[in-house]
Amino acid sequence: MTVWLALLLLLLGVVASTIGSIVGLGGGVFIVPGLLFLSGLLPSLSGVTAQVAVGTSLLVVVFTALSSTLSYMKQKRVDVKSGLLFFVASGPASIFGAWLNQHVTSERFQAFFGLFLILMAFLLSIRDRIRPRRVKWHVERLYVEAGTGREYRYGYNHWIALAVSFVAGMMAGFFGIGGGALMVPMMVIFFAFPPQLATATSMFTILLTSSFGSLTHVFLGNINWLVALLLIPGAWVGGKLGSWISSRMSGKALIWFTRLAIAGVGLNLLIEGLW
Repeated sequence: MTVWLALLLLLLGVVASTIGSIVGLGGGVFIVPGLLFLSGLLPSLSGVTAQVAVGTSLLVVVFTALSSTLSYMKQKRVDVKSGLLFFVASGPASIFGAWLNQHVTSERFQAFFGLFLILMAFLLSIRDRIRPRRVKWHVERLYVEAGTGREYRYGYNHWIALAVSFVAGMMAGFFGIGGGALMVPMMVIFFAFPPQLATATSMFTILLTSSFGSLTHVFLGNINWLVALLLIPGAWVGGKLGSWISSRMSGKALIWFTRLAIAGVGLNLLIEGLW
């Protein structure tokens, strides 16, 4: 593997994880298509199949989530109790998703992943416009925003939380992503989580879920360890950088770019998978 390819993978880890940490996605939405693209372009990565891309990505997401979660915890933006409840469903589901991934061809995976990315871009586009919906909460909490002292009342319904967390965990294991694309809108729409708290708590849940899912992929032999070792340092830096940016700016311009990039990548994968 050449030096420039190693630097390219390092850069991919930084960019993907920075954006993933800011919007609470985890970074896998860029790592998986990035690896699939490079595997078709470079002979040295020809062994990176869809399954290997997913497993390697999910392992890298563990370090992205760990890095950003540690930073978010210092900022006191993580609801640990809620995150643990979400993990009760998303953890086992990620194992099922990783197993399910073995039974899909590369072409079908690209088509499925393309559709998923387009849906994710849509969810990101409406995230700023969505308002909480009244559902029966089993738990209610108070969050005081650091610096401003603004108070937010939020809570959650056990059954909705477990159902959405299960689907998010299954997608994490199947697609090699964090699952935050479902977790964050769920927390904002149904449970009135303030966006900054939802993003941070999502990354904490992603840390636990991706750890479970990546262990399954290790057992199945779906990890390219050299590629993972080159991506992980960038993912660690990106996780820290994303949480720092998130605490100092709205990131609206970057989120708009993220929407367009995800939709573009998704459309390309969908076309390649179908034709």
